[in-house]
Amino acid sequence: MSSAASGFFRLDGRVAVVTGGGQSVGEGIAQRLAAAGAKVAIFDMNGPAADAVACAIGGVAVAGDQTNEHDVDRLIHEVVAKLGPIDILVNNAAIVGKTANIWDLTKENMEQVLSINLVGPFLLSRAVIGNPEAVGRPASGMIARKYGRIVNVASIAGKEGNPTLIPYSASKAGLINMTKALAKEVVGKGDITVNAISPAVIRTKMLDQVAPATVEYMISKIPMGRTCEISEVAALVHFLASSESSFTTGQCYDISGGRATY
Repeated sequence: MSSAASGFFRLDGRVAVVTGGGQSVGEGIAQRLAAAGAKVAIFDMNGPAADAVACAIGGVAVAGDQTNEHDVDRLIHEVVAKLGPIDILVNNAAIVGKTANIWDLTKENMEQVLSINLVGPFLLSRAVIGNPEAVGRPASGMIARKYGRIVNVASIAGKEGNPTLIPYSASKAGLINMTKALAKEVVGKGDITVNAISPAVIRTKMLDQVAPATVEYMISKIPMGRTCEISEVAALVHFLASSESSFTTGQCYDISGGRATY
């Protein structure tokens, strides 16, 4: 029996948003949080995929682009109206981008990855945190309610850098540092924590976009000699999304099979 089902780290009554929750790692995270009692909203560019996952876990699906401020605002309004104020945000949606040496990359290659992997989490985090100085601000923001959990799915590439993955590595490094900066901004404003995780390579469909030589390089760096499992990522996110993680903030937790020990 999983801890989600047996009483540990329960999320009953909590409302969670998982970006990129229509497939792969995001789907696994959404399933884990729902099993722990959370009401989960799936935010994904792929509407049918989001609908399928939401239906399976009794949640809500919202299709949209996390780099679009209008779509992010619509997400917040729909989730609050249907499920209630947002307690948990998991910034999971990301792309790998083009795998190539820097001289074969364009400005557009870089901007696309940074927009989805870094600007998107910025917009979503800003939206759920809320503006405490705004006149007539809704009472649904984390600062207004003095509670919240933000978990950013970064990557070991953001700590060490992977060759031929400069845009991706840079975006994840930025996400790790945004995590630390935001955690310091909201500390003392209630029980609000902001943390990140940095998985090593995970065997997902997104990995199909990466050149085989690059995948082999990443696995060769892992002492355990294998890829990470989606269920392992979901378990770590679950802890950081729970109320039990109240004294943990501004951290980046490795889930790398021993690749990083710092």
